[in-house]
Amino acid sequence: MKVCSHHGLIIAVLTRNEHCPPHVHVGTDRWEARFEFSFWHNGVRLWDVVPLQHQPNAAQMEELRQIIKLPKNLLRAREIWWASMQSMCLVNQWWDLTANEVVSSPRHKLVNAFRIESAVFDLHGNKTVLKLAGQTSPLEILL
Repeated sequence: MKVCSHHGLIIAVLTRNEHCPPHVHVGTDRWEARFEFSFWHNGVRLWDVVPLQHQPNAAQMEELRQIIKLPKNLLRAREIWWASMQSMCLVNQWWDLTANEVVSSPRHKLVNAFRIESAVFDLHGNKTVLKLAGQTSPLEILL
């Protein structure tokens, strides 16, 4: 489903046979790029481009990244991903309350790291709500 377009390129979330992490696709008949986005921060990063020999230059990739990162486009990407996947790819990862970030696994038994039991995206509030193991109150992340 279309998130937005830029200079004739369609930036989209595919809704069939998709997989984690959350990402969008953009490309031409010569190349395709995937950009990863998150439900717990507003960053966007280039994941990959195939085939490498036809990839656009770094300035073009950065321009696309900045377009995807615009609040309205990032919200739309999250909306489509959540509606089609019903997942943010966060369950069973760990939230570090000290660093306020997701960590794949608590390397040194971090005192303030809790396993994510559930994660829900609130489109209208533009926030993520995490249920953390051992915590009575949910964690709300405003995006």
